[in-house]
Amino acid sequence: MDTVVFVWMILLLVLAATIAALALPRRPRAARQPGPSEAVGRAGELDRAARQAAEAARLSRETWELAQAEVDTTWAAFDAAEREARRCLRAAAFPVLKQRRTRAEIADRERFLHRNALAACRRRELSIAQLNEALAHRGGWNARKHPVAQEAALRWAVRDHRQDRYRAAVERERAAWHESEQAAAVLRSLRAEAMAAALSTGRDISTAGRRRAGVPAGRPARTPVAVH
Repeated sequence: MDTVVFVWMILLLVLAATIAALALPRRPRAARQPGPSEAVGRAGELDRAARQAAEAARLSRETWELAQAEVDTTWAAFDAAEREARRCLRAAAFPVLKQRRTRAEIADRERFLHRNALAACRRRELSIAQLNEALAHRGGWNARKHPVAQEAALRWAVRDHRQDRYRAAVERERAAWHESEQAAAVLRSLRAEAMAAALSTGRDISTAGRRRAGVPAGRPARTPVAVH
C-alpha cells in the first residue's frame, strides 16, 4: 500500500511539473538575421529607391513652382481686367441721349457686339460659353444698347473669365503643393531606411541618399480674390 501511494505521489508530482511547464510563457523565437549578402542587397535597393524618390521630389517641386508662376500670371491678368472693367463702367454711367433707333442702327450695334465678343474669345479673354451667351443675347448681353454700354459689359465679362482662370490656377497650385509634400515625405522615409541599412552593413552612405532635393518650406501667402 505504501508503495502504491508513493508511486501515485510521484506521478502527481510529474503531472504537476508538466502542467506548470506548459503554463509558462514561451519566449519568441529570434527572427532570422539576414546574412551579409542579403543586408548589402537590401541597402543597395533602398539606395536606388532613395535616388528615384529624390528625382520624383525634384520634379514635383518644379511642377509646384510652375503652378505658382501661373497663379501670379493669372492674378495679374485678372487685376488688369478688373481695373479696365471699372473704367468702362464709370464711362457707361454718363447718361446717353435717348432717341428713336432705326433698324440700321440696331443692326450696327448687334454687329458691334458680335464682332467684339468674337475678337475677345480669340484672344482667350472670353470662354466659349460666354461667347455663346453674347451671340444669343442672353445673360445680360443686350445688342440694342449703346456701344459704350456694350463695351462695359464685355470688359466685365472678361474680368469674370479671368477671375475663373485665377481661381482654377490656385486650385492647381494647391494640388501641386500637396503632391510635392507627399513626394518629400516619401523621400525622407526612404533616406532614413537607406541610412539605417547602410550603417548596419558598414557601408558608406551614398551621396545620392545624402543629397537633399528641393522641398517647399511652406506655401506663400496669396493675394485674395477680389469679390464684388
